[in-house]
Amino acid sequence: MKNSEIGGLIGAAGGAVIGGVIGNQVDDTELGAVIGGMVGATVGGIIGNQMDQQAKKIEEEMPSVVVQRVEEDINIVFDEESGVYFETNKHDLNTSSKETIHKLASILKEYPYSNILIEGHTDNVGKEESNFVLSKHRAHSVKEYLVEQGIDEQRFTVRYYGESQPKYDNTTVEGKSKNRRVEVTISPNEELRRQAVAQIKE
Repeated sequence: MKNSEIGGLIGAAGGAVIGGVIGNQVDDTELGAVIGGMVGATVGGIIGNQMDQQAKKIEEEMPSVVVQRVEEDINIVFDEESGVYFETNKHDLNTSSKETIHKLASILKEYPYSNILIEGHTDNVGKEESNFVLSKHRAHSVKEYLVEQGIDEQRFTVRYYGESQPKYDNTTVEGKSKNRRVEVTISPNEELRRQAVAQIKE
């Protein structure tokens, strides 16, 4: 199933709830739920299609980056294999990392109607408290560089987890490398939803 279709299903679920309110206004709650579901599915499909296009653009421009569509969202993993690399116990972005993030910034400018969550993670080398602080600084380094590239700071939320959320085996060199990562989640914002609703009214 395409993500635009998944978006339609998500929209339909939300629309059915909204439709219950519509139903009160038309004296037929079930009819209102059906109408709301149809509207929600259409809106969800429009949003899903745009997020599909954005994800495809990211994959084309940044082929080494892991990109996944999760419901309405786009999830990007920056690790050593994707060109975003941090020296041990460092959070400064090197030239290669900046080049990769600059490409993302260009795409975020092309698709401005989204919220951006940045999450920092580390492997389990070193003290847990130090890794927590390190993951914070690394996540903020990515965010701050995106802001320097002209992305509105109001779009961002930053979270950090240190070594507490490994995705890979921390007993191997490869696993540690993949756990030293920054994840970026791009989500449709309310303006994009408003535009989708306006589009079906035209």
